[in-house]
Formats: sequence, C-alpha cells, structure tokens
Amino acid sequence: QVQLVESGGGLVQAGGSLRLSCAASGRTFSRYNMGWFRQAPGKEREFVATISWSGSSTYYGDSVKGRFTISRDNAKNTVYLQMNSLKPEDTAVYYCAAGRFARTPDEYDYWGQGTQVTVSS
Repeated sequence: QVQLVESGGGLVQAGGSLRLSCAASGRTFSRYNMGWFRQAPGKEREFVATISWSGSSTYYGDSVKGRFTISRDNAKNTVYLQMNSLKPEDTAVYYCAAGRFARTPDEYDYWGQGTQVTVSS
C-alpha cells in the first residue's frame, strides 16, 4: 500500500515556474514507477510524465516536453515535477500516481488527492 500526498501547487503568471512534490508513505516506494497526470475542468485526465523506479528512465507528454522535468529521491520517498515556462493551458489539478511505467491512468494503482495549478495570462 502506498499513500501519496501532493504539494507545491498555486497561482503563477505565464512564463513562471513551479515545483510540485509528491510524498509517499510506505517502505515500498522505490519499487514503484511514478507518474504525474493532470485534469482540467471538463477534460479527461491527461498524462504529463512518468519515471521508472530507479529514476533512470523518464517519458513526457508532448504538451510538456522540454518544459517539465520529473525526478525522484527514493531516500526521501518523494517524486518531483519541475514546471518551467508555464502556460495558461497548463492550468489543471495535478495528480501523482504509483504503478507501471506507462502513460495511461489505468496502469497506476495508487493516486494522490491532487494539487491545483493555475497559470494566469
């Protein structure tokens, strides 16, 4: 069992940066691949990024590639999402998840409660 708690969301101007954190409970965190997803009002949940259990492999959604960076610190049971050059269309609730190294929500077993990111123009 893994419990996930996101933090770091907020209001930022377009072009700005935010770093999201996702703290995991449980000693098995390092066994899980981790992902970030986002969901805007009226839209489906969208894949943002995923990172392998060791941190050696990452994969990004097309809309964030080159702007966002996913990383993890297994000693701290935490995964991060560094978001740069933010755009108004990045506004959404951001969720972290634990599961497979995949881009579809169904491949993840555990989810956090989400953190709101709002980018003003």
